[in-house]
Amino acid sequence: MSAPERVRQWKPVALVFRALAHPGRLCIVEELARGERCVCELTEMLGVRMPTVSRHLALLRQAGIVEDEKRGARVFYRLRTPCVLRLFECLAGIDAGANGGSAAPQGAGAGAGPAPARTIATGARKGSGSGRRRPGVHA
Repeated sequence: MSAPERVRQWKPVALVFRALAHPGRLCIVEELARGERCVCELTEMLGVRMPTVSRHLALLRQAGIVEDEKRGARVFYRLRTPCVLRLFECLAGIDAGANGGSAAPQGAGAGAGPAPARTIATGARKGSGSGRRRPGVHA
């Protein structure tokens, strides 16, 4: 397989990592692991405006992580690929090891559910995604 073919083969995986590369989206995935939610519930949970949550959900949907269903005026989301939670558990273990800790955070053992995502997503702030830009980064 040529180098360009190998790079092309990883594009779908890169899309998933891009979709997960925000604390707010990690929180959304963690919440959807508990069951389906409407956009209004996710908006309240994150403490950000609905357009921000909708953009996060669109990225997650494009990556194939979540799926939606319209019911009347509301749109409900659920995890399409719950296996992504195993990735959260793995990453929580890496984070603990990088900080001199041992293994994953307490409760992150097999079958512990989505709790490790909370450790990863602690960087989420009220208002994240509110249009603030990092220095030197322009849209």
